[in-house]
Amino acid sequence: MAKPSLPAGAGQVAEQYPEVWQAFSALGKACAETGPLDARTRRLIKLALAVGAGSEGAVHSHVRRALAEGESPEALKQVAMLGIPTLGLPASVAALTWIEDFTEES
Repeated sequence: MAKPSLPAGAGQVAEQYPEVWQAFSALGKACAETGPLDARTRRLIKLALAVGAGSEGAVHSHVRRALAEGESPEALKQVAMLGIPTLGLPASVAALTWIEDFTEES
């Protein structure tokens, strides 16, 4: 199976520390298989966690993957909007702009 394209930082870790990356990937797979959530739900939750963590790189990564898997831009934007009551308007607006980096026509 081909290795998916990784963001720059993650790609550097995968290249320089392949054993660590392999263990990290295995942990992610094990976590994904712990319950009944389907792939779409897991993808949206992972995006929401990246939004909550305030990680622009992780938001970008999850948005790219979600779009490649056929997710709608509207669903991804709603994830950011759902953060407003919990995270606050500034954090959610920032996340919305990160999502729109990949969903808006240039």
